[in-house]
Amino acid sequence: MTIQPDRRDVLVGAGAAIGTVVLAGCAAEKTEPAATPAPPEVLARTAEVPVGSALVVDGIVLTQPRPGEFTGFSAVCSHAGCTVSKVDGAQVICPCHGSTFGLDGAVLSGPARAPLTPAPITVRGDSIVAG
Repeated sequence: MTIQPDRRDVLVGAGAAIGTVVLAGCAAEKTEPAATPAPPEVLARTAEVPVGSALVVDGIVLTQPRPGEFTGFSAVCSHAGCTVSKVDGAQVICPCHGSTFGLDGAVLSGPARAPLTPAPITVRGDSIVAG
């Protein structure tokens, strides 16, 4: 004996199936509001970086070889990975093994053989920002 669903049962089942699909579609389209990008991190003010010298801040060596000309380098020494931390005039010095670097990142004296790695910086007004 076979039981045939009546018309009403078929319509109720179809309506429930369509409702489920519509609700699932609405849930899938729900999006989070776009995140506002964080402002770039200010590393230093331009006045904090002496002309003809450097400043080490947040793992970056900021140099100003000539007035208004700024460059950035990683503060990780290319010799053994120590952090360069001392500046003496136009020399950036690694405290671990005594390597010295110029304001262009080049090795002045070893044991390091490779220059400091450039780090991207941007000058915005009187601020120097990462990136």
